[in-house]
Amino acid sequence: MAAMQGSFFPISELSTYNSKWTIRARVTSKAQIRTFRKGNGEGKVFHVELLDAEGGEIRASFFNDAVDQFHTKLDKGKCFTFSGGSLRVANKQFNTCNHRYEITFDKGARIEEVEEVAQIGKHVFKLTDLRAIQSRVTPFTADLCGVVSGFQPMLAFTSKDGKELVKCEVTLTDDTATSIAVTIWGERAKQPDTTFADHPAVVMKGVAVKVWNGGRSGSLLEGGDLIFDAALPEVQKMKQWWSEGGSSKEIKTLSVSGPGGRGPSGTPVEDLGDMRRHAEQVLGDQGKVFTVVARLAQVQMRKQGEAQPMFYMGCQEPKEGSGLPCNRRVDESGFCAACNRAGRAAPRLNLRCKFADFADSPWLTTFHEAAQKVVGLSAEQVKAFEVGEGREALESAIRRAYMQEPVQLTVRARYESYNGEPRTNVTCIDARPVALGERGRALLQEIGQMIAVK
Repeated sequence: MAAMQGSFFPISELSTYNSKWTIRARVTSKAQIRTFRKGNGEGKVFHVELLDAEGGEIRASFFNDAVDQFHTKLDKGKCFTFSGGSLRVANKQFNTCNHRYEITFDKGARIEEVEEVAQIGKHVFKLTDLRAIQSRVTPFTADLCGVVSGFQPMLAFTSKDGKELVKCEVTLTDDTATSIAVTIWGERAKQPDTTFADHPAVVMKGVAVKVWNGGRSGSLLEGGDLIFDAALPEVQKMKQWWSEGGSSKEIKTLSVSGPGGRGPSGTPVEDLGDMRRHAEQVLGDQGKVFTVVARLAQVQMRKQGEAQPMFYMGCQEPKEGSGLPCNRRVDESGFCAACNRAGRAAPRLNLRCKFADFADSPWLTTFHEAAQKVVGLSAEQVKAFEVGEGREALESAIRRAYMQEPVQLTVRARYESYNGEPRTNVTCIDARPVALGERGRALLQEIGQMIAVK
């Protein structure tokens, strides 16, 4: 007989050979109620994932009367004792738990909430790197870890069956120099843009991966988790890789959005002229995000003969709740009005850049991460140039980046009010090297489409 956790049976030892057991576990994931056809009527079901003190995990499903009895009781994150369920072989297409079996509970189940059990963890992860994803048979579900290298803001829309939905899309990149687009739904999609703008390292537990438009894309499951700065060695590894050069590497993307870039509304954007026309049509504060390929043509370093500041000192103290750096401008004494204290500060770039392609050459406010990439200098290097070698040396170094290799820009257009006057604010929020092979294939596809039309 298996070793017991006191009077509790270890989840890892559950099988069809043991019918009398009581487990003590934390609810680490909880799905919404789903209905299904059953003969001439309907049935309903929801499932949870359970984790015990020995690290064993298993999925449990509740049907019909058990749904009414237990759905509101089983809060995610709380600990319970469970007994009175039956075991069956797990369906691995829908079950990501590392257990051969899964539990089915009916109205005869015995479930009681217990006090917090510190020995039971909050999550268990089975991380898969993004390079491995491209060779797996779809559809499947995986846990992913990486850096948010890009994102599209929240989009609210009505589905075909009349449901009001909210989503946002992030691009997750890991240290295999591979990225995938992952859609986030519901309340998790309503986070402010600043949550993703500073390229946080995240763990996504429960990402459904499927083939779409010839590539692979992910969707964070309703019962999954989005965890910022998790205390895992893999997270620290991703942060280090990104800061030590990963952000400037050529990235192989598994997801395909079609020729050119696409904003969240599906509007195609093929060049800067097209981007400008669509940006001018943006209404409301939701905004749109576009991806275009262009070259850096100029940086505004002087205005009416006066030298423009190339950087500012930003607060690096963590914000409450997210733990991400504040990044608000500090005064000369290092005091941050947002944090109401003086603390760590670091230089941050905020440049006015002109980008050019064959169609247009707009000026775009370009934020820190993107600005560092397009001028090829870190904020610390810009500060060192200006303080050490002087302003002329700094301007000369920046000019060396003009009209060099093309870069892929993520541009956000948002309708705002400034001094009581409405205007469209267009900013560059990310830049990365162009994946030349994929860019070439996309151009060949467009050429093929034009030939077919003619």
